[in-house]
Amino acid sequence: MPRMVRHELTGPIKIEPQDKPIFICGCGLTKNFPFCDGSHKNCTAEKEGTLYVYGPDKSTIVEERTDDGG
Repeated sequence: MPRMVRHELTGPIKIEPQDKPIFICGCGLTKNFPFCDGSHKNCTAEKEGTLYVYGPDKSTIVEERTDDGG
């Protein structure tokens, strides 16, 4: 069953349980889930109030939807 998951963060979540911090993906675009791989850089041009649907490659925007339905 297909499913759309809405991620609203545009950067990673920092966890510091060890000597070196670990960054967990917060945007949903990483190819190394659950770890951040820097893919959140694709989120920098996203506008507030717009839903972005990314393609299977997780780097190409295939659809944009605004809160007003457009």
